Amino acid sequence: MLTQKAQVLEHLKTKKSITSWDAIVEYNATRLSAIILTLKEEGHNIISKKECGKGKWWVRYTYDKNLGGITNGE
Repeated sequence: MLTQKAQVLEHLKTKKSITSWDAIVEYNATRLSAIILTLKEEGHNIISKKECGKGKWWVRYTYDKNLGGITNGE
């Protein structure tokens, strides 16, 4: 069985992006931001983008293997 970190990384590599809701529903991972921080610290290129709709906001994390460095854009 893969760790939540490994599941999230695989999700990012195959599906290209993930939100907290995706992580909760698919992997029972309630601390996605902590997992993403760990992956970034390990050198993975993950972009954080704030999205909103229906009076709510959330962050979508996107994996980009082509980036030269770690980016945190909003």
